[in-house]
Amino acid sequence: MVTPVNTSDRLKHLRELMASAKYNIGAYVVPSEDAHQSEYVAACDERRPFISGFDGSAGCAVVTADQASMFTDGRYFLQARQQMDDNWTLMKWGIAGVPSWQEYVTDHLPAGTRVGIDPTLITAEQGAKLREALQAKSGDLVAISDNLVDAVWGSARPVRPEDPAFVLDVKYAGETHSDKIARVREQLERDNVRGLVVTALDELAWLFNLRGSDIDFNPVFFAYAVVTSDTVTLYMNEAKLTDTVRKHLDGILVQPYENIFGELSAMSVGLAESEGRLLVGKTASWALVEALGESNVKVDSSPIVLLKALKNATELAGMRKCHERDGAAMANYFGWLEHELLHNGGNLKLSECDVADKLEELRREQDLCVGLSFSTISSVGANGAIIHYSPQRGSESLLDTSKMYLCDSGGQYLDGTTDVTRTYHFGEPTRWERECFTRVLKGHIALDMAVFPNGTSGFVLDPLARLPLWEIGLDFRHGTGHGVGSFLNVHEGPQGVGVRKHYADVGFRPGMTITNEPGYYQDGDFGIRIENTCVVVKTDTKFDYTNGNGYLTFEPVTMVPIQKKLILEELFTDRERQWLNAYHQTVWDRVSGRLDKSGLGYEWLKRETAPML
Repeated sequence: MVTPVNTSDRLKHLRELMASAKYNIGAYVVPSEDAHQSEYVAACDERRPFISGFDGSAGCAVVTADQASMFTDGRYFLQARQQMDDNWTLMKWGIAGVPSWQEYVTDHLPAGTRVGIDPTLITAEQGAKLREALQAKSGDLVAISDNLVDAVWGSARPVRPEDPAFVLDVKYAGETHSDKIARVREQLERDNVRGLVVTALDELAWLFNLRGSDIDFNPVFFAYAVVTSDTVTLYMNEAKLTDTVRKHLDGILVQPYENIFGELSAMSVGLAESEGRLLVGKTASWALVEALGESNVKVDSSPIVLLKALKNATELAGMRKCHERDGAAMANYFGWLEHELLHNGGNLKLSECDVADKLEELRREQDLCVGLSFSTISSVGANGAIIHYSPQRGSESLLDTSKMYLCDSGGQYLDGTTDVTRTYHFGEPTRWERECFTRVLKGHIALDMAVFPNGTSGFVLDPLARLPLWEIGLDFRHGTGHGVGSFLNVHEGPQGVGVRKHYADVGFRPGMTITNEPGYYQDGDFGIRIENTCVVVKTDTKFDYTNGNGYLTFEPVTMVPIQKKLILEELFTDRERQWLNAYHQTVWDRVSGRLDKSGLGYEWLKRETAPML
């Protein structure tokens, strides 16, 4: 049972600050993101979880004098409801009639309201739109550089991490950082801009072939960079610079992290005089653009976003190999888990945390494993219906062979990043559970087998994964797929499969990665998700209506069996059966040689990959 955090005193203190003469605001916005618009943030930047108690990765809090509202999407409805106390109202993004937080502050608060926000935590584009909408109603968006949640948090707030960065060898990166910088400069010349301000942490890590540990599960470090035609400046604190990193960065000017805003302000004078502009990515903060001056800035997609998404041959080879090793860890895990539950008294004794810890132990035994790529979602029964559930010691559930078990997990390896979800039943599933599982699997297979013109978007492909559920009036409230970094963030853009509008603007190209993860979640009962990480590859077709542009398909690189026992065969077509048998043969061929032939994992893999007749 999850015990909500009592936020009464925290909200009282925050409201006192809001009402003070120094700030005088009627509402205060607390986003999830940090100054780099990171999806996952360091402990010191977990402001929204601190003020609300809700720690899901997506959400935005809006606090007024008499209301505290939490806006989040369908992945977190159940989790937010469980974690927040009665001070908070849950606002369900995506449900008809529920406004976004931006619509709420502009359309649902009294005219003339001054809305405060930390300007480093909102993008320049969002800030400009919101300020214009509020000013049209005699209100304003007020940039408050003193973060008010930090003031409430006080000395209990964790310190900013200062762990050293480390060099990612070119044998894993596939390209030197000098060559990457040269490619960025070529793009800047085509865009007719003086330089690029790099703010996203994964872009910085990719560009300089460095990795870090400032954010759990994400091998990134806090920094900014400015790349021009003849200089490169990296803003990163001294504590992160080992001798090896200094040598690696030879020829690159390194300045303290905090200097970025002062340096940009100084640069703005020269830019204004020469009528030059710097390119900043769409995730650049309102504060950063204000420091440069809006007239000196071109806000557009950073060229690094696409360069990073298009994996080179070395990165693709690494992704395939790390997923083979990851598949071996998963086989050992499920072989062990099945034995413990059915033959060693583990049923109703092993907890979700116990087995998640075992999986991490087995992953870390694999070559080149650095750690996990996110907190393992180890969920039994009703917990599986909480889409991004993460078990916590003291409130977790015990594994039960009469219930479904959903495990969504991944590893960080020097040569790649993995993300895999499997749903298993270790007892006798009901017919309804099997039907739901089968329909999810049918959607998964339909998307995996898709052949489509080069440049087709994930927005277009998304219905393929949902049609088998739509046929009986079911669906799932999350995207169908996201890109995956190469020893980087497990969620990577710009590509994706889903109904988000920006997915319609990004077409698939060879070398991209994407997950395929449809699901179904029955509140209070069970959750189902089947997820493979895939590589986008060219495929041959009988004809070519694209006049040479070509066709693409998905190559699954995840190597973990899908449970046949949960398939309702009357719903399964011969073509789907052929796909499953071919996939399982590939899993066996690529993983079995990595397992101890006398071990539980080998026997489990052998049985689970046997052909479905």
